[in-house]
Amino acid sequence: MPIRTPDELREHLALAMQVELTTVPPYLYAMYSIEDQTSEAARLIKSVVAEEMLHAALVANLLVAVGGRPAFRDQGLVPTYPGPLPHHVPPLMVNLAPASRQLCREVFMVIEQPEAPGAPPEEDQFETLGQFYYALELALERLSDRFDLFGDVQADRQFSDPAFYQPVEFDAEDSGGLMLIRDLETACAAIEVVVHQGEGVSDERYADPSHQELTHYYKFEQIADGVSPLGEVRPTMVNPTTADLPESVQPVSNLVNALYRYLYVTLDDLYQPIADKGPLVDRLYLLMSRLFGPAARYLMERPVGDGLVAGPTFEVYSFDFDSSPADQIKVLAERVLAEHPGLAALAPALEQL
Repeated sequence: MPIRTPDELREHLALAMQVELTTVPPYLYAMYSIEDQTSEAARLIKSVVAEEMLHAALVANLLVAVGGRPAFRDQGLVPTYPGPLPHHVPPLMVNLAPASRQLCREVFMVIEQPEAPGAPPEEDQFETLGQFYYALELALERLSDRFDLFGDVQADRQFSDPAFYQPVEFDAEDSGGLMLIRDLETACAAIEVVVHQGEGVSDERYADPSHQELTHYYKFEQIADGVSPLGEVRPTMVNPTTADLPESVQPVSNLVNALYRYLYVTLDDLYQPIADKGPLVDRLYLLMSRLFGPAARYLMERPVGDGLVAGPTFEVYSFDFDSSPADQIKVLAERVLAEHPGLAALAPALEQL
């Protein structure tokens, strides 16, 4: 059914955010399971994750521009695993699993599958993300003729300064970055960035005009075809939960989940009406690169029996928002670092939270 009102548009944009965020943990899990993090395969997945986070931010900007509010603090936005890719048809179950060529071909490439030429827009149940975003683009065009859709774009709430996003290796600067959504033209431009980087257009292999960056679909195909070898992969559990882990490892898992949840809290803070978002961006990168990443990889070195190792569970961590999440993380970390000296390198970054 076509999107008929601004409220329905906002609901579908919130769904788009949920879809983008659902892809991040399984991609990260697969990436961390690769023994050699400097390998081309690991770096290709890292480049996809960076752009998935960009896509979530662009969709959030678009939601703000049409009068909505991203609900990053809402626990319901945090995906759980195993779970379906929201609204995908046929149903596609997404798991936290170690990297493999089969996983890339049968799950990741299906998520990023380009639409067939002439494929129709699909608003609610979609076969490809390209068709879903095509429906959003048509809805924007249709509704902007009937409503003052961009009457108050809430620029101070948007996370839009291009300087805050720098492409990582294998991503090209001219494939797109952060932008302020102020009208129909910029709204459609943001959707084009999401589609071109992820799925491309029909059989287009590249995300940028100069053909320097493969789309997500073809990056994963490089791994699935063995062009970018995975090398050694850690024998991680599939869909671990904290309760599944040895008691000595459970505090580490709780800390990793708290750090990941704090990423969402930080994103929520970024979409508040503040002029200087720089300190929050610094916190975002600190959490991801110096805290969550190293702690998650440490988990993948902890044996759990039967020849398997642990992994980040990406379970929802519940903060008490009557006090600082950062302080709660530091309390968790104090015990973890005392019992796990292998995580001592986290201490300086924890002090910066």
